[in-house]
Amino acid sequence: MRKIGILFGQENTFPQAFIDRVNQKIKEQGIKDMMAEAVLIDTVEQAKSDEYAVIIDRISQDVPFYRAYLKNAAITGTAVINNPFWWSADEKFFNNALAEKVGVPVPKTFILPTSQRPPDTTENSFRNMKYPFDWEKMFETIGFPAYMKPHDGGGWKSVYRVDNPEDLWQKHGETENLVMMLQEEINFKEYFRCYVLGTDNVHIMQYEPRNPHHLRYVLDGEPVDQKILDTVHEYCIRLNKALGYDFNTVEFAVRDGIPYAIDFCNPAPDADIHSVGQENFDWIVENAANMAIEKAKQYKKGQMNLTWGSFVTDQVAAPKAVAKKAPVKKAPAKKTVAKKAPVKKASAKKTPTKSKSAKK
Repeated sequence: MRKIGILFGQENTFPQAFIDRVNQKIKEQGIKDMMAEAVLIDTVEQAKSDEYAVIIDRISQDVPFYRAYLKNAAITGTAVINNPFWWSADEKFFNNALAEKVGVPVPKTFILPTSQRPPDTTENSFRNMKYPFDWEKMFETIGFPAYMKPHDGGGWKSVYRVDNPEDLWQKHGETENLVMMLQEEINFKEYFRCYVLGTDNVHIMQYEPRNPHHLRYVLDGEPVDQKILDTVHEYCIRLNKALGYDFNTVEFAVRDGIPYAIDFCNPAPDADIHSVGQENFDWIVENAANMAIEKAKQYKKGQMNLTWGSFVTDQVAAPKAVAKKAPVKKAPAKKTVAKKAPVKKASAKKTPTKSKSAKK
């Protein structure tokens, strides 16, 4: 039985709708030995877990026990969406750097030291840092107002708008042990939040992050230039192929016709009907169901079935074999003409007759 499971927490609308739609599609397509259900865990033994062909992860970012469970499931063959190994190592500051490398515009960004020393450290732990830190260089590059946010956070938690250096230092003091980013403000005309499934299935939604949460998805927004939408679509695919996420949202703020990637590390994005709206909800349920079924069909027991982005795969790709040198062909030996032996002067005696080989 190829089981498709969904692991979730406090959300209520998406998980059951996903389960119901997967099972309905399995029945409609006449697929045998496949079903969807909510994941149930009773014990987790190392290297022993082959119950699910596919698991959609919606909660392990908040529950370390679940993250350990998913890594164990993945190493035994479960296709976990999203890859728990990569997600554990991923963070927003790195993603910004990766975006620049793949040609997607992002706001100018610096990373900041924590406002308090981490536990079990002293001033000697920071002897590799210059003092004072070059705040002026950052302020000149970023400008004000700016945004300060956790370098590996999400859900719009601990995000600050800062108006000047004094405002920044005051708010930075509130962040304690969080590693923060200082980021250029993008004054945008349009803003989009995009579902991206399977790295290349894109659904663009108009979004207004300044509205209350339940009013952020714009249903009747102004028409948008198709060129901008095409660029957003292309950037979504470019980012997700590099990152290797199967289920993600990417956010863009458009300034002067240029989409800037603002937030594109959301492997458990909002999919609640009460916030995303019916149309967007129907899209994510339908397309997530299609993706999960396809992953289950491709499932091969006992082998790794995770998605890795091109950033990782390009680094571990086998080097091209060095072309073998063609054997050097020896030039055919030139025929040498035997030199005539010097003719001796005739003596008084009778000269012997020359042999045939000496004749020309």
